[in-house]
Amino acid sequence: MTTGSSHSSSAPSASSKPGTSRPATADGGISTFKGQDRALRSDRLGTGGLLLSVLAATAPLMVVAGVMPTTFAVMGIVGQPLLFVLLGVVLVLFSVGYAEMSRHVHNAGAFYAYISRGLGGTAGSGAAAVALVAYNALQVGIYGIFGFEVSGLFATYLEVELAWWIPALVAALVVGALGWLKIDVNARVLGVLLLIEVALVVIFDIAAVADPAKEGLSLHAFNPDTLTGAGLGTALCFCIAAFLGFEQAPVYAEETSRPHILVPRVMFLAIGFVAVFFALSSWALTVAAGPSQIVGTSQEQSAGLMFFLTESRLGGTFTDVLHVLFVTGMFAALLSFHNVVARYAFAMGREGLLPAAFGRTTGASGAPGTGSLLQTVVAVVVVAAFAVADDKPTGDPTAPVLHLFTWMGNVGALGVIVLMATASLSVVVFFARRGAARAQAWRLAASVISGVALLVIAGYTVKDFDVLVGAGPGSSLSWVLPGIIALAAVLGLLQGVFLRARKPETHARIGLGNEAFQLDKAAEADA
Repeated sequence: MTTGSSHSSSAPSASSKPGTSRPATADGGISTFKGQDRALRSDRLGTGGLLLSVLAATAPLMVVAGVMPTTFAVMGIVGQPLLFVLLGVVLVLFSVGYAEMSRHVHNAGAFYAYISRGLGGTAGSGAAAVALVAYNALQVGIYGIFGFEVSGLFATYLEVELAWWIPALVAALVVGALGWLKIDVNARVLGVLLLIEVALVVIFDIAAVADPAKEGLSLHAFNPDTLTGAGLGTALCFCIAAFLGFEQAPVYAEETSRPHILVPRVMFLAIGFVAVFFALSSWALTVAAGPSQIVGTSQEQSAGLMFFLTESRLGGTFTDVLHVLFVTGMFAALLSFHNVVARYAFAMGREGLLPAAFGRTTGASGAPGTGSLLQTVVAVVVVAAFAVADDKPTGDPTAPVLHLFTWMGNVGALGVIVLMATASLSVVVFFARRGAARAQAWRLAASVISGVALLVIAGYTVKDFDVLVGAGPGSSLSWVLPGIIALAAVLGLLQGVFLRARKPETHARIGLGNEAFQLDKAAEADA
């Protein structure tokens, strides 16, 4: 593909970051500087493994059974299927520039690496902090609903009362152990769980279409007139969160054999699949309940909507299986986000934004073990804190869902939306500084359009945060929780300013990844 620049490799030019001089390097793959433990093992993932790894984070069954009914019930927006189509278009536009950037930068730091290449190391440092906090929040939040659902299964099928935090902590330890294994092993685990989830949702979709409500196979949910009302902005926030996962493909770039081909391919496949799959599945919900009844039925059934609709169409046994695999789907999402956090920590440790211990891989697996351990510790501490904060002697069964899941999930989603908007700007600056603006004009235009759209969605997210987390009007949560992302950004920027003033060599490495070690080797050879 023509890029409009003579630099077709991932190596940066001397002007790739403002205010620093960074000599170009050859794209030499994995560096052996100071041993292989400073680089992730390449050629571990192909198209299928990478696609399954990123799609697992979207948790299809959790979205269909959990997010969609909540969006119908709380926001009252019947046109949710159309929202998925429109957001799919926005994210395709975003990925046009993001994917082109991935051809030039192969770094497990993904977002922050791209942002540092366009906007400089200080901005990259801020983005790294936001990414680490946001993906941790997304991962940890799922433990709330996971623990709640597992305790419900124990109560229903085994008649055993189990506090939600017990299965949550057990899952954290199992996920942490899997995080130390080879990424291709993880990909197989994720792939099996994902395919089962998708198959079950497809069966429900077919059953809904075969046995619609009295309004028949109505396409009313795709009517633009359904996208009206005060809840539209908040519905956008819920629906875009359902897409999160596709943007993780560049995180695994170093672990593929042909990142410049596989990463863009997987991103577009993931967005296309998610947009079509969720649009059709949300439409199937409206068909099964009836467009005129979907909001009311969702308000009555809440997260039990899909199970309520499958009971009459597919029977109790299928519904029981659905309940169990609802949990395994959440486990797949936990593992997927865990892997991403571990790789961000690895990239940050390798480039001096975290202690050097995080920038080394572990044993024969080549996994970022210290980063995996960090994420496990964060998960255990947060889950334990929410468990202790449950002040009722018998425990509030909805607390982990209403608090841990919604609070952390929306904090994480806001962080990723902000990162995507910033990355869109960085793409424009990156190619403009390389003198490729004219050759990349249509990609840059797509980045600008998507960046503006993402900023609007981020604005709605902050504005309606009290609704998103179920807090009352005037609640301090409406500014405290978004403030977590703002605080992370400020602390990251301050770290970048400090490094620029006191450790310019470290500052200059931000976003370089393996290329930084190639520069070190070259310097040693010249010495």
